[in-house]
Amino acid sequence: MPGTLFIVTAPSGAGKTTLVRGLLQRDARVQLSISYTTRAPRPGEQDGREYHFVDVPTFRALRDRGEFLEWAEVHGNYYATSKVWLKAQIDAGRDTLLEIDWQGAQQVRKHFPGAVGVFILPPSMEELEARLRGRNTDSDDVISRRLLGARGEMRHVAEFDYVIINDEIDAALDDLVAVVRAARLRYANQHQRHPEYFAFLEQD
Repeated sequence: MPGTLFIVTAPSGAGKTTLVRGLLQRDARVQLSISYTTRAPRPGEQDGREYHFVDVPTFRALRDRGEFLEWAEVHGNYYATSKVWLKAQIDAGRDTLLEIDWQGAQQVRKHFPGAVGVFILPPSMEELEARLRGRNTDSDDVISRRLLGARGEMRHVAEFDYVIINDEIDAALDDLVAVVRAARLRYANQHQRHPEYFAFLEQD
């Protein structure tokens, strides 16, 4: 049976990456879709692990060949998802998670209407700013732009199936794990994974 596609979206600094990393450690059946980006790697990031890091001309060439399922420009950088790879993973029955922004989520749903959307919210704008500054990776100008963009991003929260408020990281991670488990328990998934348990319902 096809796998489930999970879409996780959050404004920068809301803790999305930490929560996704925790989910992958606790649930080996979920794999991460590795996106393409034109932004520079952060300390500790590796090409092919966190992202496929490419320059702008390469990104545009891939985009123009139609190889991306979705792409968007966020904070001056491009991000995209490989269409061919993602479809192959879902068709092979692998649960796959996408970390993308709300614009990308809208585009993905057109191709994968059964995708499960999860939006991560910070507990407040003040806390969001504190987390961004605590990274010590961005300039004041970048932080200001991220905070300005965050308000616009969060206005799209109602487009998602689940909302997790990341006030306390362990509780938020428990919530994300629960969403994945709940998605697997939907009738269509259970019927396809375990048809033997439903066989008696089809008997005359």
